[in-house]
Amino acid sequence: MKYTPTNDACCSARRFAALCAVVWLLILPGCRKFDPPGHQRAVDIKEIASDFVSPIQLVAVPDDSKRLFVIDQVGKIWIIDKDGHKLSTPFMDVSSKLVTLNPGFDERGLLGLAFHPDYKKNQRFYIYYQLPPRAGGPAPDALWDNLSRIAEFKASAAPNIADLNSEKVILEWDDPQFNHNGGTLAFGPDGYLYISIGDGGSSNDTAVGHVEDWYPDNKGGNGQDIEANLLGDVLRIDVNTGTPYGIPPDNPFVNKPGRDEIYAYGFRNPYRFSFDMGGSHQLILGDAGQLLWEEIDVVTKGGNYGWNVKEGRHCFNAASSLEVLPSCPLVDNLGNPLIDPVIEINNWQNPAGGKATTVIGGHVYRGHDINGWNGKYIFGTFSQSFTTTDGELFAATPAGSAWTYQEVSLKSHPDDIGYYLRGFGQDTKGEIYLTVSSMLGPQGNTGKVLKLIEVKADKEDDDNRQGNK
Repeated sequence: MKYTPTNDACCSARRFAALCAVVWLLILPGCRKFDPPGHQRAVDIKEIASDFVSPIQLVAVPDDSKRLFVIDQVGKIWIIDKDGHKLSTPFMDVSSKLVTLNPGFDERGLLGLAFHPDYKKNQRFYIYYQLPPRAGGPAPDALWDNLSRIAEFKASAAPNIADLNSEKVILEWDDPQFNHNGGTLAFGPDGYLYISIGDGGSSNDTAVGHVEDWYPDNKGGNGQDIEANLLGDVLRIDVNTGTPYGIPPDNPFVNKPGRDEIYAYGFRNPYRFSFDMGGSHQLILGDAGQLLWEEIDVVTKGGNYGWNVKEGRHCFNAASSLEVLPSCPLVDNLGNPLIDPVIEINNWQNPAGGKATTVIGGHVYRGHDINGWNGKYIFGTFSQSFTTTDGELFAATPAGSAWTYQEVSLKSHPDDIGYYLRGFGQDTKGEIYLTVSSMLGPQGNTGKVLKLIEVKADKEDDDNRQGNK
């Protein structure tokens, strides 16, 4: 049984301090329990809304309405109004258009939502969803799994209802497998739309529909290819020009070999990313690993993030994915360095030990409700195994090439959050929300939106603080 130190066993006794540090480094490199210093109070989760099926993200709208929009994977977008009430009618329902989802587990569905920066004036927004497959397939004996689509819509005359007849298809591509879809849409501080797309699915980036790349030691794959398709990439497009979109002139492969839409590449399943609301507005992304390591990346223009040459900071072995190759290239065929993640977490299947099924990228905290959290990057894990509702929450300090991070111990759930963690959200004030459920797949009605809050100290705590002054 793996030893998991607690505050009592690990931090209150000086004679165990060195042992505690060693054990934590062995179990979860770079991580320890988050015990706020000084007079910071405990942190907890507060239920904001419930009765969702599979809520995977919360998105704030850039107008003055203070509404929050919740993406439910099964094809609906719900509104939480400024008073914290979930409206009874969804803002949008595209469930009839979706590919049929597997209720036991599925990575497809309605995956992303982004409001145009000028939404208050133009009422335009964008979604990422997946339809039944088109005819044909990636090989003569294989069919496509689904059709991924980025589409623009507008709100109707009633501001809480979308106009489904306003759909304008922006971008489509065929997916060879059901998983590794990426799924985030977000407008950057430059006003361009960013899109994260996975490597196409299956494992190793080597299945049918995964093209050969420049690296002969690993068969495949889409992550390292920049010409055959858009899989395994983060895209950046201009939805204000062109038909149906334009290309930012400083995208890295404009007038060079490579697809003009690509902003960065070398990803496996970049499920969730966000832009820091403050600071230098970094693009921070969680990329799901395979069997050994999960990673958080700071994404820069033209960057190659390694997959499938590397998994995390290690040389990936497509022929035997539980074993690490002794060496691999430091740069790609274009001379671009393979960029290591700023955070690496052991996958739950790692023989060295680990607890993360999948990393869930979050947000940099820029709110004011939680003392001492400004500038912390808050992220998490889906669960600790695929049959346990025990996702975990972490707080990282964005500094240098390897960020330190700590597990957040919630007052009501000191060991985990008590749910599958499906996604995050951030309101216009910088406060952070979790989207969770108790079901592994898109079924039931256990989905909830939770808000991270600071817990007010009780009278005994206040008295103790006063006595310690």
